[in-house]
Amino acid sequence: MSTEIENSLCPLCCSLDTHFYHQDKRRSYLQCRHCQLVFVPQQFHLSAQAEKAEYDKHDNSIADLGYQKFLSRTWAPLKARLNQQVPADIQGLDFGCGEGAVLSQMAKADGFSVLNYDLYYFPQTEVLQRKYQFITATEVIEHIADAHSVWSLLDRLLDNQGVLAVMTKRVLDTQAFATWHYKNDLTHICFYSEFTFAYLASKFNWTFEIIDKDVVFLTKA
Repeated sequence: MSTEIENSLCPLCCSLDTHFYHQDKRRSYLQCRHCQLVFVPQQFHLSAQAEKAEYDKHDNSIADLGYQKFLSRTWAPLKARLNQQVPADIQGLDFGCGEGAVLSQMAKADGFSVLNYDLYYFPQTEVLQRKYQFITATEVIEHIADAHSVWSLLDRLLDNQGVLAVMTKRVLDTQAFATWHYKNDLTHICFYSEFTFAYLASKFNWTFEIIDKDVVFLTKA
């Protein structure tokens, strides 16, 4: 691996203290020593056109009960939390909602109002100009190249005592990573560990909770 690749800037914390983590037939993977994010160097990223073409292959709709069950691993515990802690007329945002915007429809059926934002399918930036009492990001953050800017945006969007519910599979170690199917999706370019989420919680003064094997809650102080 070239020194140029190995010294790539971490897309999350912007540290240059990065090192080789894994190599497969298609891509190299680096890890930041500061925040422990595992990431794919920029030269291996898909173009925006190729990335959207991959997303267009997905057929996630509200009619797919299996997909609803998948999302419920995030929505069910979040709904329970919201019912306990805040009024029913709060406003949420599904960040990176995808073409089907399924989670917001599930939330609506449960009496919650959720707006949608997605870079490709719901690019209305006006929804990024207000505060939300809860934000969901299900299977989103692993796709985001400019992680530093997006996490800062999420912090600005989240109201005090608001909950950010994130679903993404977590990195365990190099041995597990070598055979991990999650890395084989070429649109997945950033991989978060428990340590990385703890780093983010410390940076933004959030409370960090592990909810499930692929779900975490981050609550703003």
